[in-house]
Amino acid sequence: MAEFEPCFKKMIVLEGGFHLHKVKGDAGGMTYAGVARNRWPQWPGWQKIDAGEFDAKLTGMVKEFYKNEFWDKINGDSIGAQDVACQIFIAGVNTGLKTSVRLTQKIIGAVQDGVFGEKTFRKLNAMVQDEKDERIFVLLFSLLQIFRYKDICLHDARRKHEKFVSDEKFLCGWINRVQEQL
Repeated sequence: MAEFEPCFKKMIVLEGGFHLHKVKGDAGGMTYAGVARNRWPQWPGWQKIDAGEFDAKLTGMVKEFYKNEFWDKINGDSIGAQDVACQIFIAGVNTGLKTSVRLTQKIIGAVQDGVFGEKTFRKLNAMVQDEKDERIFVLLFSLLQIFRYKDICLHDARRKHEKFVSDEKFLCGWINRVQEQL
């Protein structure tokens, strides 16, 4: 069965570590350790950050956030393949959990509703029972992620408004992120 800790360690590196970031044009706005303030304004860690308290408790809050909001929602501990669990989890953090689950469902031939329910869970674990199948899943998932990022850039409705920066500037970083997971 998969373990959260190795996936978390990979993800936090991809998210830039335990640092506060603000990238011009990023719809997520200010982020800390990948937690986007615009997406998660009620996350209690923002109170500590606003108070300038960057300590071990904040690190624990980040880890708890990712465990509760992403890992547990895909039943990560029960996925039978570590790399598959990491792939779904890390993509969920970057693209949104529903998108990550839809990509998973497309590969396993399940209804693409974005819900990681019992049918999705069973079909996934049935598919990745050996190392070869696990590797095939990871490669297919990676390709679908790259196609998803391409589509975001091609259909970026915000380009029509000059006050927004197109997501194209993130494309190379997104592709590198997928490559680093492999």
